Amino acid sequence: MSDLPKLHIAVLMGGWANERPVSLMSGEGVAKALEARGHRVTRIDMDRQVAARIAEAAPDVVFNALHGVPGEDGTVQGMLDLMGVPYTHSGLATSVIAIDKQLTKQALVPQGIPMPGGRIVKSAELFERDPLPRPYVLKPVNEGSSVGVAIVTEDGNYGNPIARDASGPWQDFGELLAEPFIKGREMTTAVVDFADGPRALAVTELKPKSGFYDFDAKYTDGMTDHVCPAQVPEAIADLCREYALRAHRVLGCRGTSRTDFRWDEEQGEDGLFVLETNTQPGMTPLSLVPEQARYAGLDYGELCELVVAAALRDHAPKPGTGDG
Repeated sequence: MSDLPKLHIAVLMGGWANERPVSLMSGEGVAKALEARGHRVTRIDMDRQVAARIAEAAPDVVFNALHGVPGEDGTVQGMLDLMGVPYTHSGLATSVIAIDKQLTKQALVPQGIPMPGGRIVKSAELFERDPLPRPYVLKPVNEGSSVGVAIVTEDGNYGNPIARDASGPWQDFGELLAEPFIKGREMTTAVVDFADGPRALAVTELKPKSGFYDFDAKYTDGMTDHVCPAQVPEAIADLCREYALRAHRVLGCRGTSRTDFRWDEEQGEDGLFVLETNTQPGMTPLSLVPEQARYAGLDYGELCELVVAAALRDHAPKPGTGDG
């Protein structure tokens, strides 16, 4: 589908973020799929010598299968830009904005994409007073995969006010984003770049068997049911696809992205809110983008090649630049 020539592709995975285990699963899945399609693959588990290791490998393109900081926040993207090596997924500026939930709001809300309100709070403030009326959500400003997310409920599940010895995300982060809790259903939509432009693939509803859709629910087999396509009114599904595609374009995402939603069905279309857009969504066997790709008629290898093809298109010499 992508008409890729046979390439030498370095798959960059691992690193030292909280999401290292997920990245290793994503990277190994991608590496095997690309090898099965005839490409030469070099696996690189990122360490502090990563630039030298990429230079030594001299790949045609890097498949960035990292999750979290520093692989998803613009750091690795800037390094690869300086090295002149093509790489998959979003570039530096997009990565800087999308990893930061507050910056993402500032980019998307003025473009008519509804997101929850809220504000940044110092963790120490939580022990004095609630930043918002309960229930509300606390989340790190720049982590993915629901790392460190807590829901503070009206019945004082963490104490009222929050107790200093309570177990929550404030233990590891100096600042947090506090948002109103939106009741209802959890959904997500993947966007993939094809040769003729980005397309929103489908809408999946996520039904955790206990609690909410946190890190464990995302990556532990059997803890969450995925309903694809989501059993929602067509108008809501259309809005999910529209908002996901718009977010992909406004933020300048490349290759693939995934936009997450909460929907309060009692409010109809006014109850649909974007939570975040992930610029490097997971590619594990349990991940949502490969699942939606299958629903849209793409196998896993084709999906990986489409992501690589988008990287090569973006890094191709532009007419009149004198490159090449």
